[in-house]
Amino acid sequence: MSLINVRRDVSDVFYRYKMERLQTKIEGKGNGIKTVIVNLPSGAASLARPPSYLNKYFGFELGAMTNNDPKDDRWIINGAHESAKLQDHLDGFINKFVLCKKCKNPETDVNINNDRILLDCKACGQRSDVDLRLKLSGYILKNQPNKKGKMDKAERRAAKKAKQNGNGIKENGTGSGGDDASEHGSNENEENGVAGSDDEFQKVQAAALDADIEVKDDEWAVDMSEEAVKARQAQLPGEFKQKLSLNDDEDEDGEGGGNTVYDELGNWIQEEADDKGSVDKVDSVHIYLKAKELGIEGKHRTVLVFAQTLFDENICAQIPKRASMLKQVVTSDRHEKALLGGTERLIGSLGKDHPELMQQVVKILQLYYHHDLISEEVAIKWGTKASKKYIDLSTSRKIRKAAEPFIKWLEEADEEESSEEED
Repeated sequence: MSLINVRRDVSDVFYRYKMERLQTKIEGKGNGIKTVIVNLPSGAASLARPPSYLNKYFGFELGAMTNNDPKDDRWIINGAHESAKLQDHLDGFINKFVLCKKCKNPETDVNINNDRILLDCKACGQRSDVDLRLKLSGYILKNQPNKKGKMDKAERRAAKKAKQNGNGIKENGTGSGGDDASEHGSNENEENGVAGSDDEFQKVQAAALDADIEVKDDEWAVDMSEEAVKARQAQLPGEFKQKLSLNDDEDEDGEGGGNTVYDELGNWIQEEADDKGSVDKVDSVHIYLKAKELGIEGKHRTVLVFAQTLFDENICAQIPKRASMLKQVVTSDRHEKALLGGTERLIGSLGKDHPELMQQVVKILQLYYHHDLISEEVAIKWGTKASKKYIDLSTSRKIRKAAEPFIKWLEEADEEESSEEED
C-alpha cells in the first residue's frame, strides 16, 4: 500500500506522520454511477478523525450525496470522482480540521466546548478554533466524535491496519510526540541501547515501503558464531578496518570487545558506495534499514560508523543531506559524543591527503549544531579536553585547537543567556 506524508507539502521522507494514499473504485453507470473510497477508514484513523467526517467533507466540496454510516464499511460518494481529486480535497480537510494552527502538527484531538470546535494539539499544547462558517463544522457539532479511547468497530479495524502499515498513529488517535520528539527521539531507554520510539522506526520503514523496498524480519538475522565473525573480519580490507577502528575499550553496555557487526555495517556502506560510484549516491533510508537489519540502529557505535563512512573530504556539503537520517539515531549525549569522536577519526585519517579539513572543523561543528546533532553541553565538554579515545592525542589536540572559535562562541552565548535570566 502506497504511503504518503499527511502534510504533502512536506517532502522529508523521515516525516513521522504517514497515511495511505486514497484509493477509489468507480461503480455503476449513468445516473447510478458512484465512487467507493476503498481505504477511507484507514486514512481517517491516520488523522484521528471519524471516517464520516472525511466522507461528508468530500460531499460538501463536490456537491454530491454521500453515505455516512455504512454498515458494510463501503464509503460512497455519488458520481465519478478520481482518487487524485479526492486526495487534493483531503489536503483541505487536513488543513482546516486536523493541523494545529500554531505548529502545523497533525497530532490534534477534536473537542466541542459551548458550540465551539477546538483542536487540542498534543505536540505544542495550543488550542485553536475551527471556523464555524465551514459547512462541515455544523455537521461536526451535530455528530460529535466518540470520547477518547472509544472507537466503533470500523475505526478500530482501520486503526489497527494503519498502525501495521507504519503510520505512527496510536489506536486512540494520537501519536507519541510532536515534532521535537520526532527529531530528537526518546532518551528514556538510551542506556539500554534503545533509540527512540517504535513510531520513528515505523516512519522510516513506511518511507521504505513507499519506495517499494521489501524488508523481511526473517532476513534480519546475523550469524554471530565465532567462525562467522572471523570470516567477516578476514573479508574486510585492511585499510578500511584500520579506518573504522571500532574496537576501542569495551563500554559498560558490552558493545566493545570485537563485536564486528559494526564493521559489517561499515563494509556494506563502502561496497554500496563502490557500486554506485560515490557514497553520496547511497540512499539514507537504505542505510538506516541496513542498520536496523543488523539490530544496531539504536547503538551509539552505529553513529561512529556513520561518521567515518558517510562523510569524506566533502563533509560540509554532505552533512545537510544526511541530517534527517542522523537525527533518527543521534538521540542521547552518548550518541553525540560518538558523532564527534567519529568525526575526529575521519579528519585524522584524511588529514594527510586533505590538510584543509582542519580548517573546516568550525564549519563542521556549526553544521552539526545547526541540524541539532550536537548540543551546547556536549560540544563544550568535548572541546575542553583532548582525548585519545578515538584518535591519537596529538591529532585530538589539533582538532580541538581548530574548534576553539566555535566552542568560545557557544560559551559566550551560554553566558549571555544566563545573565539575561538573572536580570
